[in-house]
Amino acid sequence: MHSCSQYNTNYTRRDFLSKTTLGLGALTLGSLLQPAGLGGQSLLSSPLGSIAPEPHFPPKIKRVIYLFQSGAPSQVDLFDHKPGLQKYQGQDLPDSVRQGQRLTGMSAGQKRLPVASSPYTFKQFGHSGAWMSELLPHTAGIADELCFIKSMYTEAINHDPAVTFIQTGSQQPGRPSIGSWVSYGLGSDNENLPAFCVLLSQGVGGGGQPLYSRLWGNGFLPSHHQGVQFRAGKDAVLYLGNPEGLSPAARKNQLEHLRRLQEDQYDRFQDPEITAKIAQYEMAFRMQTSVPEVMDIQEEPDYIFDLYGPDSRTPGTYAANCLLARRLVEKGVKFIQLYHRGWDHHGALPQQLPILTRQTDQPSAALVKDLKQRGLLDDTLVIWGGEFGRTTYSQGKLTDKSFGRDHHPRCYTLWMAGGGVKKGLTYGQTDDFSYNIVQNPVHVHDFQATLMHLLGLDHERLVFKFQGRRFRLTDVHGKVVRDVLS
Repeated sequence: MHSCSQYNTNYTRRDFLSKTTLGLGALTLGSLLQPAGLGGQSLLSSPLGSIAPEPHFPPKIKRVIYLFQSGAPSQVDLFDHKPGLQKYQGQDLPDSVRQGQRLTGMSAGQKRLPVASSPYTFKQFGHSGAWMSELLPHTAGIADELCFIKSMYTEAINHDPAVTFIQTGSQQPGRPSIGSWVSYGLGSDNENLPAFCVLLSQGVGGGGQPLYSRLWGNGFLPSHHQGVQFRAGKDAVLYLGNPEGLSPAARKNQLEHLRRLQEDQYDRFQDPEITAKIAQYEMAFRMQTSVPEVMDIQEEPDYIFDLYGPDSRTPGTYAANCLLARRLVEKGVKFIQLYHRGWDHHGALPQQLPILTRQTDQPSAALVKDLKQRGLLDDTLVIWGGEFGRTTYSQGKLTDKSFGRDHHPRCYTLWMAGGGVKKGLTYGQTDDFSYNIVQNPVHVHDFQATLMHLLGLDHERLVFKFQGRRFRLTDVHGKVVRDVLS
């Protein structure tokens, strides 16, 4: 018999490998479409390409709500009390304090860098004695629930690189966001909602630094790990609804045929993005029911709206998004990223900062209280903070009524509340000018490593091989800040 005929009747090594690969592809596809069938876990591509059915070690939390304050809130006027600055009011910042630090182009040309002490009264609150500004009365009421890190620092001095850095671990665009890494490492607890959801709200006057979708993008991770943005209005998730005249049954039938075509395509090309695309179509179909349900906050009782404040009844506000974050947590969403813009106060800070705190103070505190009263705070971590701090000197002219503060990467404050972190703790210390860190510095990568640790993930082992290199959220840096862990 001719050798070609023998090839048609007998399996070769190539046939065996091809058939085996297709079988693994089907298994992969099944796990993406039915995550509950594998214990609710996603595929985790370790250096050996193995599947991780569970975290690296027992987690202290199940989910995260990250209240990101875009534009950089002033630690000098909110948390980092420096009463000694009053005696330096209007004087030049000492060279011994600045230590040659580079300045942004907005203040580098100033002939003077006059010290501007905070015009706000500070007091200590709770048994912990945490210092807070008069601008934060509601946050002051939960002082004993909070873990303050007053010694955060970053490497970027401008907004976009700094936001990109704390959200993705790199100042350069293109890396996966924190939420995408969490989705990649832990999968989802609810197959009807994304593991990673994003909410945007607007600060003073509709302005603020731009926020790009790459900040919640999946980077080089499979595309089903990207964040899904929820919007106020009729279409909470874009392109989720059926076109006019298309019934749910017809849409389901269409997706079944599309799935078969894509499975055939996967059999031919073995591209994992094809399976990711199938998973996204299936998720979108299920979300047609689950998203309207979770977005319907009008079913909440009046006392909840009173807790979050009057803005909570208006969709798209910071208060409404804090309430929506709690509802998403109840549905098992792993990572909720809330962005609030407007904190970039280069001028008119005394006029603008109180408006921002009125928008955010009550809802932030209400979220912590609400989670606690529902028994959810013990396994949820709430994070509040921006991308860097503000300078203790005035940008532009300092007057009795107004001043501004420039970007300051060398120290700033964030707080955390919930599972795995010590309550009523203030960690780290800055100098008398809130300019340099003098005790327990915490780098952005340290913060990211700690966050992953609380979720049961080893930041050095959660890796993804791309273009010949194994990447991770913390790059080649970062250590867990164990002093803040409970």
